[in-house]
Amino acid sequence: MSMKRWGAALLAGALSVGLSVVASPAQAHDHHGGSAVRTVGYYTQWSIYDRNIPMRYLVENGTAAKLTHLNYAFSVLDEQGGCVSSDPWADYQRPFSAEQAISGKADEPGQALAGNLNQIKQLKQKFPKLRVYISLGGWTGSKYFSNAALTPQSRAAHVKSCIDLWLKGNLPGAPAGAAKGVFDGIDLDWEWPSTEGEVGNVVRPEDKQNFTKLLREYRLQLFKQGFKDRRIYDLTAFLPANREAMDRGYELAEVYKLLTFATVQGYDYHGTWEKTTNQQSAIRVPEGDPTTPKDSGEIVVDAHIERGAPRHKITLGVPYYGRGWTGVTNRNNGLFQQSTGPAPATFEPGYDDYRTLKNLLAGGKYKLYRDEKAGHAWLFDGTTFWTYDDPTELKRKGKFIRDRKLGGAMIWSLDGDTPQGDLIKGLHAGLHRR
Repeated sequence: MSMKRWGAALLAGALSVGLSVVASPAQAHDHHGGSAVRTVGYYTQWSIYDRNIPMRYLVENGTAAKLTHLNYAFSVLDEQGGCVSSDPWADYQRPFSAEQAISGKADEPGQALAGNLNQIKQLKQKFPKLRVYISLGGWTGSKYFSNAALTPQSRAAHVKSCIDLWLKGNLPGAPAGAAKGVFDGIDLDWEWPSTEGEVGNVVRPEDKQNFTKLLREYRLQLFKQGFKDRRIYDLTAFLPANREAMDRGYELAEVYKLLTFATVQGYDYHGTWEKTTNQQSAIRVPEGDPTTPKDSGEIVVDAHIERGAPRHKITLGVPYYGRGWTGVTNRNNGLFQQSTGPAPATFEPGYDDYRTLKNLLAGGKYKLYRDEKAGHAWLFDGTTFWTYDDPTELKRKGKFIRDRKLGGAMIWSLDGDTPQGDLIKGLHAGLHRR
């Protein structure tokens, strides 16, 4: 791009800040290989520990080639609202062996950048069209977002600290700029403005207006940094399924204008915080669902559209994990029945990765059930019930996203897929006509 065209593109971006509208140049980067359908995947910082899933896994099982965006989760905020690494060892210090590194070469002692961030660099060298964002917050890391968003001074300081750490790449204890070029934007996972999330989170009524102001501050500083770097930085956010949380915490029409796109919660509609078994991610409400209010992908998408979301900016979340109950009454194949509590699982009661749940079928004890009309699947063995998305349901969900002309799918999280990439194949087949 010539300097003149570059300046024009960035000027349009600057105007967008004043108008609270993201201009087309930012949109121009929101495409992949000629396709406007996004496939956004969350890679979790902790995948390298108990799960033992380095980023190379995504290359080997075919996921990386099918992604348009990768969100690296999570950076957290300190009490003053500044951006910090929650695990420097995983993020940028841990040396990778030749067997685990994407490049096939072992990290060397004393190199400027190691850890997951260096693996992201290697991933981007292999897949140069991939856009990678640093995700801030998450369920356990949103405690101090309200402090960051509170005043003009705190907003400016927060955004500056995040740009300095993640976009300029000035990591503590590393050479200046060691991680520059790793990230193409910032993804905000504040769970939730003005609404209770994790116990102990700071929550204020004015979070709703302050979230919009925070996005404006991000747009302004991202534009300035982009001008210096001669590139465009993206801004995205994770938005809730719960309609009360939407209305209490977000000026949604304005928020969507300020974002490159949004990822929208498409799972955890039900879980073991309830005693009754149910679907966690169905496209439509299943017949006989006893709960109020009802939840489904269709209901959530419609709620965002009704509140001003453009379809092309809605990126619907899909789960690579299941939710499980045990002590379940053996009626209706286990669906909508009482339980005694969460099912035993690998890392957390009532929650397990698809690649683990898939193996339950091999034992012959569990049966697979499917509601073709509502679009959800579950496993039941007479006493333990798991709701999950398998390749068939993800293909169906991809087709729903395509038929509704939405912007794409978001995956939580990539470490849940099998070594053969069963889930990404199903989702990709649904998102792209084949």
